[in-house]
Amino acid sequence: MKKLFYILAIFSICNMGNITTSIADEFDDITVSEDDGFDPNAETIEINDGESGVGVSKFDIAGAILGMTFEEIQNLYFNNSSLYAPISKDSIIYTINKDWKYNFDYECRQNNVFVPEDLKKCIYSLAKNRGQLYASEVHLFREYTGETIDIYFTSNYTDNVVWRIVYKNDVNKLDGPAEKFANQREKKILAFWQGVLDKYGTPNSGTDKWVSSTSAYEPMMTAYYGELELIDRGIHTVDSSKNIQSARENFQAKPYAF
Repeated sequence: MKKLFYILAIFSICNMGNITTSIADEFDDITVSEDDGFDPNAETIEINDGESGVGVSKFDIAGAILGMTFEEIQNLYFNNSSLYAPISKDSIIYTINKDWKYNFDYECRQNNVFVPEDLKKCIYSLAKNRGQLYASEVHLFREYTGETIDIYFTSNYTDNVVWRIVYKNDVNKLDGPAEKFANQREKKILAFWQGVLDKYGTPNSGTDKWVSSTSAYEPMMTAYYGELELIDRGIHTVDSSKNIQSARENFQAKPYAF
């Protein structure tokens, strides 16, 4: 009976625009997430006295630069030899913007697709065929040192480019309560900071930020103990706005007549 319902569900959505007529298992081997929930709210940015903006848009973390496309990142780390490699599971995460997901959910239900698993695949099929399913995250690691890099991408509305890069290492971790471990941690932190200063120069905003200007919507980098974050809030904000606007304009409401 369930198989019959599944077949009927497939036929019932054959007239749904660009969706394929087969809700296959093509999505079983990929991970699709909701929006990551990251809040890119702007913050007050000040530039230190005597300093000016720096070219943060050209900063790289192990070769990854803000604005690179997913294809460029994939070629850099997946198709060529690199110090970093994709993690063993879910190295690439795909996303459907929440507003678009709600649109597709509505369309599928209007075409009598209700079984949860079928509904999910119907939504994914619509998203893929309409260019709304995109690679949103890449996760990498360096086995020898335990370093990690997490790269985040905008949607296809803004060309699926890098808007955030987070690098982490273990310099801030303590191996135990003994004095020797605290001493080792302090030395590791100092070595890390020296490496950061050697590569990027002295921060021009406070003691831990490199900023392009006093606008929080231009590229900036922040350093923490054992962590670096490159971020472009501007492109992320534009991308979010375009997704919301487009989802509203393309919501396939019933053809009410009054």
